[in-house]
Amino acid sequence: MTIRHNVQKILGELPDGVELVTAAKTRSVEEVLEAIQAGANIIGENYVQEAEKLYRVIGEKVRWHFIGRLQKNKVKKAVQIFHMIETIGSIEIANEIAKRCREIDKIMPALIEINSGREEQKAGVFPENAEELIREISQLKDIKVMGLMTMGPRFGNPEDSRPYFVETKRIFDDIKRLNLPGVEMKYLSMGMTNSYPVAIQEGANLVRIGTKIFGERDYGQRAA
Repeated sequence: MTIRHNVQKILGELPDGVELVTAAKTRSVEEVLEAIQAGANIIGENYVQEAEKLYRVIGEKVRWHFIGRLQKNKVKKAVQIFHMIETIGSIEIANEIAKRCREIDKIMPALIEINSGREEQKAGVFPENAEELIREISQLKDIKVMGLMTMGPRFGNPEDSRPYFVETKRIFDDIKRLNLPGVEMKYLSMGMTNSYPVAIQEGANLVRIGTKIFGERDYGQRAA
């Protein structure tokens, strides 16, 4: 199947109110352009350097979401390219994003990444610390908290992801009820190629899909 067919099929199957984030990690400009021509309008990137290459060609034709682990030394460039950062998991990275946004007079829409599996090797804030972090970040006028994001397992039975999605949705609802100033709980980004149908059942309205669109990636092509 072609990239065009895959994108159109997914877009046709997504429920109303659920948006596709096309995960473009390691993909060529030509592949991403084919996805855009088929209707993809949010491109998700894990690496700032890869996003730069794509952005030089594609520009503002689409919305750009950062969906990887953001390194402090890449923040200055990231805030120039991306329309949303989905992976804020600490006050340290939030402060750097706010600082760099202030330099270019930009307010960055952001999602707080929840480490719903409480896995030490993964990024994101543990569920029990999410409210405190969101309250801190809400004080930064250069960042607008717009919701939450979580990963869940990449492989295995999609049902294994459900408890992580349920917990993240619970936090989402809890934060929403707080009506914190400067916080708009609008987006819940959960689910990837193998788990997005379960994520949608549990309340996701952003799903990050790459492999089902482009096929299996060549891990040797990763950008530095």
